[in-house]
Amino acid sequence: MAVHDKGPTGPDESEEPVVRDKRKINPETGDARPDADQTAASDDLIEAEGPDVELSDEDAALLAEAERDLVGEYRDRAARAEAELKNFRTRVERDRLANREAVIAEVIRTLLPAIDDLDRADAHGDLTEGSPLAIIAQKMRAGFDRYGLRHIGQVGETFDPQLHEAIVQIPTAGVTVNTIADVIEPGYALGERLIRAAKVAVSVPE
Repeated sequence: MAVHDKGPTGPDESEEPVVRDKRKINPETGDARPDADQTAASDDLIEAEGPDVELSDEDAALLAEAERDLVGEYRDRAARAEAELKNFRTRVERDRLANREAVIAEVIRTLLPAIDDLDRADAHGDLTEGSPLAIIAQKMRAGFDRYGLRHIGQVGETFDPQLHEAIVQIPTAGVTVNTIADVIEPGYALGERLIRAAKVAVSVPE
């Protein structure tokens, strides 16, 4: 018995091929056809978004309250952040001024021996008006005054252990409180910063 080879098995010859018309112009009307891909994407987007949902009055009220709470919380955070920034700037400015004052005080402290020598020379009459040394002393004092340097210790002041250093104590009749009788070495202060305490002789009650 003979066997006829019909070749490899293939699609049914009776099945008709599917033809997709991808032309962008409708041949019958001549109008442009909508983009099939764009139409499908729009349909998917609508399907993904789902139908519109209407909220009940109670749910809408809860949603509005939640939104108000959220807005209030963000406002509080913004106010706290602004206050913290203001405090930070204040601290930075205060520290900057304190550091500047400390540097100036240190420079003045190193020049105090020269100031003392000028004061002694002036007390002995060595700083005659118009002399080079007198001009130098005048310029130095003017520069220190510009930074707010002030003397500490005057005869007749009440003794203050935070500002004065008692070198000698002199019992004196009629004195009720410790009083500066003489200034041995003047003290100096820059603002509220004490650079050097004044060395003084103090009259004390007998």
